Amino acid sequence: MASARAVAAEFFGTALLLCAIVGSGIMAQRLFGGNVGLALLANAIATGGALVALILAFGPVSGAHFNPAITLVDAWQGGIARAAILPYVVAQMSGALCGTALTNGMFGLPLFFASAHVRSGPGMLVSEFVATFGLLVVIWGCVRARAAATPYAVAAYIIGAYWFTPSTSFANPAVTIARSLTDTFAGIRPQDAPAFIVAQFAGALAATTLFAWLAPISQEVADSVVLPHGLD
Repeated sequence: MASARAVAAEFFGTALLLCAIVGSGIMAQRLFGGNVGLALLANAIATGGALVALILAFGPVSGAHFNPAITLVDAWQGGIARAAILPYVVAQMSGALCGTALTNGMFGLPLFFASAHVRSGPGMLVSEFVATFGLLVVIWGCVRARAAATPYAVAAYIIGAYWFTPSTSFANPAVTIARSLTDTFAGIRPQDAPAFIVAQFAGALAATTLFAWLAPISQEVADSVVLPHGLD
């Protein structure tokens, strides 16, 4: 069972991640006056920078998953107990929602308001599969050989994936649901979110299956996703 400390770390880490994603999107959109390219660049850099800091800060406590897809595959590989899945996912989901509401409120917007940003079609779904597959490839590859580099590699990948995927790389079911409740730069229509989430879980499972074959996992490696931790 996950400790209260680990669950709290997942809640606050995910909340702050959504503050970074949604807040930088709103700020960029306002500052750049409709220049989508510059807004996306600012959004990507701010998200990547915050991600490094949050993983380093909360990683030693919970592993810094901040992502139900990561939690699921980590439990599958024996990194956390299956009994910890539900507390982690609840913390991630509630943290994502709280982070979105907080950010919307800070910018003078309704705490929750459904997004009208269309993100649908086969290309978008393939994009989310690729984005999440790549994220888990980076994580599993790094923890096997360069665990200390994982926070930086994850952030670098996410910044890159903002640009090489048409969906701008959500790669996280909790983030996807939370972003459906903000009609801002980072938003996604609520009706588009379920298909994104299916693609994300599929990508995470595919990447984990690949690395289980490429380099069979040890218990030590499983315990190091995303960072080594010992309080859950």
